[in-house]
Amino acid sequence: MQNYNFIQKLLHDLVLGNKFIKKSLYELEKSIYLKKNSTQNNKHIFISSLPRSGTTILLNLIFSSNEFASLKYSNMPYILSPNFSKIFPKKEIKKRERFHGDKIMFDLESPEAFDEVFFSTFNNEEIKNELVNYVNLILTSQDKTRYLSKNNLNFNRINLIQSIFPNSLFLILIREPLQHAYSLYKQHIHFLKLQRENDFIRRYMNYLGHNEFGIDHIYWNKPQKFKDPTKLNYWLEQWTLFYESIYVNYSSNNKCKFIFYEKLSDARVIKKLLCTLNISVNEFQMIKNFNITDIDLEHDNETYKYAMGIYSKFMTI
Repeated sequence: MQNYNFIQKLLHDLVLGNKFIKKSLYELEKSIYLKKNSTQNNKHIFISSLPRSGTTILLNLIFSSNEFASLKYSNMPYILSPNFSKIFPKKEIKKRERFHGDKIMFDLESPEAFDEVFFSTFNNEEIKNELVNYVNLILTSQDKTRYLSKNNLNFNRINLIQSIFPNSLFLILIREPLQHAYSLYKQHIHFLKLQRENDFIRRYMNYLGHNEFGIDHIYWNKPQKFKDPTKLNYWLEQWTLFYESIYVNYSSNNKCKFIFYEKLSDARVIKKLLCTLNISVNEFQMIKNFNITDIDLEHDNETYKYAMGIYSKFMTI
């Protein structure tokens, strides 16, 4: 997004920044491409969690099976019209590191978390009526029968999505609390700097509903003791509030599978997951070992102890 020219930025502002245009393109897309395929009972996959927990690594791993359709960078900015977007060829880009600075590479064919554009464009009643159509359009665009989504905000919609796609699985990642909080904190500081230097990055992230970090950060749960997102304790408390709610609401849901970030480098764990998903990939090319970061920032020991209690509960599921 930093290297977009003026016309590209204008097009993104025009399409993604205007709800009427988005809905109009969606309706045009449906009139041309929608097929009433029976996909509601298919085993779709929805990945959701706090960011910085391995969701993109898992997304890329599953997508490499070639069994799923997922929104990709090549669909930008026509996120609500994935078939229509193929009419406009895009200049190829070499694989490059994404703006998070975390050594995860992407190109136009890489999947990414773009379906929040759909959820933010329609109200709840419209979502109930249109989600099947939207998923079918994405499946049609890539000639697949299973949909793969990574959306960090879908934790709020698990029950809704499950009511629409009853055989789908929800993969929720969990990471050691302090390491995770520190990674969230660093990304927030990183994107504050990027957005202050380039306002289009700020607009781009807002269009996609990526308010996890930066100037327009939106918390997942209302802060209780720590309200400053430029401090580590804020993110540690957000971790406890988020995962406590996840545990209470979904720990007994057999369609929710909990995956530990630190286990993404364990071939046995990955093979078991792939078996559950009924797919096969060359996972050894996708997995790396995760280093433990030395954290020298002060943090609230009581909050950390409470977070570790929640973390331990997930280990017993």
